[in-house]
Amino acid sequence: MYRDLIETIKEIINGQTVNEERKAILQPLIDFIQQKVNSGQDINLNFICTHNSRRSHLAQVWAQVASTYANIPKVYCYSGGTEETELFPKVVETLTHQGFHIFSVASAHNPVYAIKYSDNALPIISFSKKYDSPFNPASAFAAIMTCSQADSGCPFVAGAEKRIPITFEDPKISDGTPEQVRVYAERSLQIAAEMCYVFSMIRG
Repeated sequence: MYRDLIETIKEIINGQTVNEERKAILQPLIDFIQQKVNSGQDINLNFICTHNSRRSHLAQVWAQVASTYANIPKVYCYSGGTEETELFPKVVETLTHQGFHIFSVASAHNPVYAIKYSDNALPIISFSKKYDSPFNPASAFAAIMTCSQADSGCPFVAGAEKRIPITFEDPKISDGTPEQVRVYAERSLQIAAEMCYVFSMIRG
């Protein structure tokens, strides 16, 4: 794992606290992952938001990294939306500043990025897609709803073994304001802290 990214994770673990209310919200995800670990099964997590442009990508990326940092194997993280848009550029910029190496794979109306957290690990391929895209698992996955709009607007996720609402405030509220850099960084670190907490609770 890249040194700058490890430093970010250490700062998160030492400085970011997850309060009791959020721990209760995260517990169903912990239970799902622990059940899969206990049975030796793959752990497929699909993080879903309305536009698959911000929060769902951040959650996908940080969950994958947190599982690696905690040495929990067979974790495969995905993301999707109730509609396809594009990965918002500020997310790419934020993750780059926090230690990821990100490369553009294809540039079009819906750009594709390779997000690397280690020289020797497979990159996380990020682009906006619907939650039921062929790129994502069709069955035996947890659908983690990262925004309230997707949670209410998508009452049924085909193929999901479990549906878990873990919503985050949209950093989009800061777009076009002087607070944008700070808000995106804070939201990314909050999501990172919560994913690190989740995987720290898993017993192999």
